[in-house]
Amino acid sequence: MSRRFHKANRSQLHLLPISIDQWVEDNHLARFLWDCVEQFNLGQFYAAYGDEGAPPYDPQMMLATLLYAWCLGIRSSRRIAKACEDQVPFRWLTGNIQPDHCAFARFRSRHEEAINHLFVQVLSLCHEAGLVKVGKVYLDGTKMQANGSLAANRTLAHLEQEIAKMHEEMKATDAAEDAQHGKDRRGDELPAELRGKRERLARLEQAKERLELAAAAERVEQEQKLAKRREEEEQSGKKKPGRKPADPDSVVNHDRKANTTDPESRIMKTRQGHVQGYNAQAIVTADQCIVSAEITQQENDVHQLEPMLHAMEATLNAAGIESRPRTLAADAGYWHDQLEVEQLEETGAELFIATASRLREAQAEQAEGSPQGRIPHDISPKQRMTRKLRTQAGRAVYKLRSQTVEPVFGQIKSIMGCRGFLRRGLEAVQSEWALICACFNLRKLYMAVNRS
Repeated sequence: MSRRFHKANRSQLHLLPISIDQWVEDNHLARFLWDCVEQFNLGQFYAAYGDEGAPPYDPQMMLATLLYAWCLGIRSSRRIAKACEDQVPFRWLTGNIQPDHCAFARFRSRHEEAINHLFVQVLSLCHEAGLVKVGKVYLDGTKMQANGSLAANRTLAHLEQEIAKMHEEMKATDAAEDAQHGKDRRGDELPAELRGKRERLARLEQAKERLELAAAAERVEQEQKLAKRREEEEQSGKKKPGRKPADPDSVVNHDRKANTTDPESRIMKTRQGHVQGYNAQAIVTADQCIVSAEITQQENDVHQLEPMLHAMEATLNAAGIESRPRTLAADAGYWHDQLEVEQLEETGAELFIATASRLREAQAEQAEGSPQGRIPHDISPKQRMTRKLRTQAGRAVYKLRSQTVEPVFGQIKSIMGCRGFLRRGLEAVQSEWALICACFNLRKLYMAVNRS
């Protein structure tokens, strides 16, 4: 007995419904994101366009398509444009219009500031849905790859050599064009290879300026030390004991490097080695909703606690969220001996900041046990914080930190595929990080709505 099969009939008419609106089910992520974008205030997006020229693509359609693509981990403008041709949900979002990759790239670049503010509107939407409960929040950072290579780092001396070489090459090119077209004639459009050299020259000069500013700051700091020493010696009438501070020029770190591809990125140390990147910071709630997302060039988290608290306060105010955190937990990377714990806790959030690594803290706790009795008045802020973390209440708050905030970064990098940034420069990367975190919150909101 022969087996029967369903066979394809490619000449059949109306294989799909006539209306594109019937192609996507009601609870699809694309429809959900379209409904969300309809709730946003897009005035800043529309205000960026004038009346001249050909009609641009509708910002509401472009933004909804961009959000849907990024939620799926599709961030390349070319891949998004291709998806608008191949994938039904994208075609539903665009209404069968197929913007090219340049349109998506220009849209993201043109609305950099508006996209940065979009994070607040998404957070406000999550708050209205009851997803944002800020009683307990957790702070952490992760290193994200910049759009630049470690191999593109150069010292100041190397940069000066490259800049001088490029100036000579450009002079030679200008002289050859003058000989070909005449000194007072423009000739053809500037060759592509020369345009690329001038763009690279601008990046080299930006990197050189950064290294020169860092060297100047080191000289000034050393000069201040010498001046203070001289002043103290004049007041006392004696020479101070010990080694005399070095000459300002000798303290300059001539081995310091700057990246010629993205001069605003920094060399970051990770568990897997060093990367050229940025330090992405986030504060998340117990339900893993991101309430603050910032980018810093600092290689570590030591001085990020206070800026992130202020950024969270500004974000919550902008989103219309009146409640404030009662506790905030962060790992040992945020602790430093000058940390003004009491001053920061005046904002209302009690801080639980580790003062040592988890391994060392576990070993010390096992050896000493939990503290009992009243807190001594003569202990340092670090000892006071350590004592608080060893209490039963402190352990209960802090143990949730790693299982709350670290999975957020894991989902962003693994599920959403956002392991690095596509654009260059601190402002562009900040906008990109805000978009990534906004899409993360939208995914959380979509799953919460579907569960209810």
